Amino acid sequence: MIYLDYAATSGKKPMTVYSAVNDALINASGNPGRSGHKISLAAGDIVAETRFLCSRLFHAENPESIIFCFNATDALNLAIQGSVTKGDHIITSSLEHNSVARPLEHLKDAGVEVTKIKASLETGVNPDDVAAAIKENTKLAVFTHISNVTGTINDIAAIGKICRQQGILFLVDASQSAGALKIDVQEMNIDMLAFPGHKCLYGPQGTGGLYIKPGIELKTLKQGGTGSRSEMLHQPDDRPDKYESGTLNVPGIAGLGAGIKFIIDEGIDKIHARDKELTDMLINGLIKLPGVNIYSPLNHDRGPVVSITIDGFESQDVSIYLDQVFNIATRSGLHCAPDAHKTIGTLDTGGTVRISPGYFTDDEEIEACIESIGIISRGEL
Repeated sequence: MIYLDYAATSGKKPMTVYSAVNDALINASGNPGRSGHKISLAAGDIVAETRFLCSRLFHAENPESIIFCFNATDALNLAIQGSVTKGDHIITSSLEHNSVARPLEHLKDAGVEVTKIKASLETGVNPDDVAAAIKENTKLAVFTHISNVTGTINDIAAIGKICRQQGILFLVDASQSAGALKIDVQEMNIDMLAFPGHKCLYGPQGTGGLYIKPGIELKTLKQGGTGSRSEMLHQPDDRPDKYESGTLNVPGIAGLGAGIKFIIDEGIDKIHARDKELTDMLINGLIKLPGVNIYSPLNHDRGPVVSITIDGFESQDVSIYLDQVFNIATRSGLHCAPDAHKTIGTLDTGGTVRISPGYFTDDEEIEACIESIGIISRGEL
């Protein structure tokens, strides 16, 4: 199969990721931080090393600033719901995934005010619009780094500067950018960064994390065993234990660590350049096809995410044709981001077909995808 659904999850991963997961299952199957025997200590070492690798990749102040979560959705819920209370104001955009939009709707019902800034398909959120939306009770701004529908890149550094100057917490959803673009949480004035392990970081599903800037305290969403301060009935305040109740996914975290090692060794700039090369090749080929409409930036830098529709075809049917006839994996529909589809005008027409290559995609696979979509668009099936 030609796998072009990396925006959902990385279908191909470095071989070292598979080996790390397997090795952890066999040789480090103890409970990290709970026991003093060798297998438990080995599990703890894996967790500590991966926490360090995450902090190195994102330029965090220290490894304890990294909290392991089940996925980016888990991390975003902790960051959003843990940082605001009734009467606070949150600023967000019209490009967000439901992992942001739904927690915000939940909080609106609880008395939190939300402002959604209309974003541009080409350039994303205008930082001046963020500054204009700030109120006296604004507590948090949350924006995606790269749209999971259009590949649009937001100017996170500019938004972060505004938020820091105004004393507003800045949360970035790095679901499509962690591992694909350089992220420096200190340089970009990011207070919280939510990231999945299973996408551009090439780790297993069920992994992810949240960077929390030192000094920021969030309300916990769960309490329980941490392996530390067990004499206390209240949740300990020490990081990362405060936010990591229960047994961690050690095999998954081992795979995540191996994925991050791969990225560090390859280099973010090299990965981004390859992503850009593949995406440019894809768009340049699709533009020439009859009846194909492209919903991704054409004149600005973008992430490796391209959305299309084909005149006369339902998006779901196109994705099925690509899968069943041409053995090409894509994703159709609303991609859990109805606000983004409303922004680009595809909400009421069933969404788009999303094509998302990854670092392990080769040129021939992109060419085969373009050729297959051309056959569909010309009615040659």
